[in-house]
Amino acid sequence: MVAMYTGLAEGKDKPTRRALSKTKNSPFTASTILPAGPSAWPFNALRGLAVHRRSHAPPVISWSSRMKKILACSLVLLTASALADEGMWTPGQIPALAERLESMGLEIEPGKLTNLTGHPMKAVVSLGGCSASFVSPRGLVVTNHHCAYGSIAHNATDANNLLRDGFRPETLADEVPARPGSRVLVTVEVRDVTNRVLGELPPDLDGRERYLAIEKTGKELVRECEQDPGHRCRVASYHGGANYELIKQLEIRDVRLAYAPPASVGKYGGDVDNWMWPRHTGDFAFYRAYVGPDGAPADYHADNVPYAPDHWLALEPEGIEDGEFVMVAGYPGRTNRYRLADEVRNVIDWSYPERKRVYEEWLDRIESATAGNPDAALKYASLVAGLNNASKNYGGMLQGFAKGDLVERKQALEAELQIWVDADPGRASGYGRAIAELRELVARQQTTQVRDFYYSLARRGALLGAATTLYRLAREREKPDAEREPGFQERDALRIRERMDRIDRSFDAAVDRAVWKHLILTYAAIPADQHVAEFDRLFGIDGNTVDPAALDALLAGLYEGTELDRAEVRREAMEYSVAELETSDDPFMKLAVALYDSDRSLEEQSETLAGLLQEARPRFMEALLAFQRDRGKVIYPDANGTLRITFGTVSGSAPADGLRYLPFTTLEGILEKDTGEEPFDTPPELLQAIRTGDYRGHGDDAIGSVPVNFLSTVDSTGGNSGSPTINGRAELVGLLFDGTYES
Repeated sequence: MVAMYTGLAEGKDKPTRRALSKTKNSPFTASTILPAGPSAWPFNALRGLAVHRRSHAPPVISWSSRMKKILACSLVLLTASALADEGMWTPGQIPALAERLESMGLEIEPGKLTNLTGHPMKAVVSLGGCSASFVSPRGLVVTNHHCAYGSIAHNATDANNLLRDGFRPETLADEVPARPGSRVLVTVEVRDVTNRVLGELPPDLDGRERYLAIEKTGKELVRECEQDPGHRCRVASYHGGANYELIKQLEIRDVRLAYAPPASVGKYGGDVDNWMWPRHTGDFAFYRAYVGPDGAPADYHADNVPYAPDHWLALEPEGIEDGEFVMVAGYPGRTNRYRLADEVRNVIDWSYPERKRVYEEWLDRIESATAGNPDAALKYASLVAGLNNASKNYGGMLQGFAKGDLVERKQALEAELQIWVDADPGRASGYGRAIAELRELVARQQTTQVRDFYYSLARRGALLGAATTLYRLAREREKPDAEREPGFQERDALRIRERMDRIDRSFDAAVDRAVWKHLILTYAAIPADQHVAEFDRLFGIDGNTVDPAALDALLAGLYEGTELDRAEVRREAMEYSVAELETSDDPFMKLAVALYDSDRSLEEQSETLAGLLQEARPRFMEALLAFQRDRGKVIYPDANGTLRITFGTVSGSAPADGLRYLPFTTLEGILEKDTGEEPFDTPPELLQAIRTGDYRGHGDDAIGSVPVNFLSTVDSTGGNSGSPTINGRAELVGLLFDGTYES
């Protein structure tokens, strides 16, 4: 794990570690942002988060020269060393690991990590795709720069380029709304609902009936949970659907951008350094959560006030050392570590190589289409960053697979599991065909993977997506709310409206048209038996043949004749009936209506298979869990966007013969990399401070400089970005932001 460092030693007059309390009543609190003075700005861009003594009134914003600490880019990496600590544990599993954690350096009571309404867990929040944490009593939230990238880009213009120059408001009133749809989600309750979801399922359901029955129960649970205003609930499945939990979260909807460093800090090294070590990236940014004057979640309003969290994380005043215990608490997105060997082989042979190739071509088209158009480039900056990140990730994964024997190890595990099952009549009765049945369904699933992937790309036109959503919403609104498809119920109306609103800041008609044309042609080139007949008919695709002139004329007509490129039109259309949309003259709406029946048929096929997998995969996982328990092993569930705890130590690694990664990088490394050109264009004042050794009291004697990023053995994946890295006393020491290519 690569992490951005947040605490720095200050020579001999350091406060004692015990002076920093870990509760919300601490005499130290993490206050806001950075000195505003232009001369101080570049150096302090790496400070990020300061520790202040608290007066009788909570701190709001301070530009005091007494700011003491740095938020360094605590990039926590899962290193390539043999000592990497695998495991994304649920809070409820921590007591079973207590002895191990305490031996590694955990100082707080392990049971505190199971209490979601206490410190430190309630300070950890989800942003719905990234993780973050409260770091002040006035709703200040720290996360990664790349997690706030969409909001920075949303507020950026060619004349006021916040991505390039950064954002540093002088007062609370100068903070700006984050991108529409931004949320701060605070988990307040987790409850096991497995018996409610699975307990009354009739045994003779077919695949789609099972899928719909589970979905129906999930919607009922969510509806009951959301009777408590201001909360968002969801049902999460574990171990492939063997267990279910109801997750209840406080949903803070007024989220504002409170600070972002310039790209020369927040994205230092760019895609060249992405996934690489050594790193020198200041990958941090701040949001602030706001609520209504009554303290309840509310939509954006000028009268709203900063949210007062029950708990926030305090900065560790002395920093961390090589070999020190660290934890990461966050919301990792999704892992698939218990997949069959057949599924792993498919990822290696088809899925990752194909996605990497397609994403790289996609990036080329965006680059060509935005050339000479800086406003369009800003609109697509977030998408470009995401595609670059994914493409490089796939490359590193494929290199790792090529050097390892993962498929063979999976095959060996499945063989051992089958022997164990067959050795006992009771196990054989329950799990005898668990592996074989799952293999059959996986093989069936893979027969349509080419179609599913490329057809999803062929429908990537932004306005076709909007029209499809609007028409589906109208169709679902004809049903009682409880019977609607998830994502189109009354609880989803605000989120749909926000999606409609944010199109304007991520859409340029000329770019969208050029990229969409490329994606349609990419789809047209796949085997014809994987095509969708109705889509082919509408776009003039005959086998693998497309008339380029005819396709250009069709696309020109779509973009020239539409009004869905206007936010007010999209918002109004959310209230239209099916009949009104079906008689619309808008060419994108006509296209969405024409594709509806075909797309619903594909969706029903997918639901049928999903229902069958919801029965087969849990049976396999139950067998695997029982097998591992029999061998004395505790198994963590795959990541699924729910709160997890991972742990390890600050450590370098030796990823290749003769190559050694040190655990910390320093300011001098920035000087070594600087070229004066993006992405190694260090701010001039920062360069001068480094050259003169002007550490301003923040040097660490152990490394003879100021730490910037560090490595640890903590397990991480997508969604963990922005997660707080905390020490054994639950004090903030960094922000997780990446992994190494080799790991």
